[in-house]
Amino acid sequence: MENVIALILGGGRGTRLYPLTQRRAKPAVPIGGKFRLIDIPLSNCINSGLKKIYVVTQFNSVSLHHHVNSYRFDSFGRGFVQILAAQQTNQSGNWYQGTADAVRQNLNYLQQRNIDYVLILSGDQLYRMDFNKMIEVHKKANADVTIASVPVSRDRASDLGIMRLDATGRVRGFLEKPLPNELPMVRTDPAFIEEQGISANGRDYLANMGIYLFNRKTLIDVLEKTSYTDFGKEVFPAAIRSKKVQVYLFDGYWEDIGTIRSFYEANLAMAARNPVFQLSTSESPTYSRSSFLPASRIDNARISGSLISDGCTIEEGAVIENSIIGLRSRIGKNAVIRNSIIMGLDFIPTPEEDAADIQQGKPVPGIGENVVIDGAIIDKNCAIAQGVHVTNPDKIENTKEQFFGMIRDGVICVTKNTVLPSGWKLTGEISKLK
Repeated sequence: MENVIALILGGGRGTRLYPLTQRRAKPAVPIGGKFRLIDIPLSNCINSGLKKIYVVTQFNSVSLHHHVNSYRFDSFGRGFVQILAAQQTNQSGNWYQGTADAVRQNLNYLQQRNIDYVLILSGDQLYRMDFNKMIEVHKKANADVTIASVPVSRDRASDLGIMRLDATGRVRGFLEKPLPNELPMVRTDPAFIEEQGISANGRDYLANMGIYLFNRKTLIDVLEKTSYTDFGKEVFPAAIRSKKVQVYLFDGYWEDIGTIRSFYEANLAMAARNPVFQLSTSESPTYSRSSFLPASRIDNARISGSLISDGCTIEEGAVIENSIIGLRSRIGKNAVIRNSIIMGLDFIPTPEEDAADIQQGKPVPGIGENVVIDGAIIDKNCAIAQGVHVTNPDKIENTKEQFFGMIRDGVICVTKNTVLPSGWKLTGEISKLK
């Protein structure tokens, strides 16, 4: 696959994932305890043999750059993973105005010799795909553009971009989030889906996954001759009218991590006994930055339906159920954690640092003794004092932002580096917002 370049788009503000994106780019948000969202498209590329990869970034990108820079290929090979950050050049001095504009401002990096195809990927989706199959479909159809699509049922169709095909699989129309009365216009005959070797199972709409394979010349031509700023809303619909756009049907797990609720549910689903999506398999591992941490120490705790990452310390009497415990987490005696994501720590405090915090009356980083956490996301480096309850008994859906974070989509989000002192209760803060 020497003639393919992959471009992973990671530059958006990630407002729907706020406050997890308060201090980091969306692709840098931790998932599954020890990975980051950006690891998913990077690993899919590597497992597909694609090793010429650019990551396009813009907002809050320091931690993303730090993480991506850990990807290194054989120095004797031709592979690379490089950051393309927004920058002033002689051609442009503006921030990226959208996904297509981000690629337009970096067209010179696509002008390498012997590059025939450009694969455009999102940095915030959860899926596993062999891109070789998509490339095969593209070549066989002699297409200018190929788009990956997943069959969905009618109840999901109005939340996605839906395509209309002809009998050959060529895309003839596209509607973004069609209204109920528009759905018949973009319905796909289940027989066509079945002919592709995929069981329809009541899914008769084909959703845009935001994964595009372009002939390089086509991509350059489209971006140089237009001022389009967005692939999904402008470039792709326009290409349907003037280019041959083919569909590639995908029949695996796919989740667009666009909201706090979808992020929360997708993470906890990984901790199930038989998860619908496994982060790593023997055939397709998920790669990430090496942490070089010791095995976790667990002392007479009760753990069920949960994932425990490396370098954790879980003390006697702790109860952890249906949760994700991130790297270097420290869980105190008799703490109870249910239906929650604990992102862990970026560092392991020394005994001297702990002693200094205690002397100053501060809780040490981690989850203290007798803490109760239920239905929450605790971001990195938080210090939660003993006896604190982080729960949402009133089932409030959304709140304004407070010093501790906020409730969003019904999920409590405690922001990075927050200190919750002894005696603090979330219900007290919520009452002030009513």
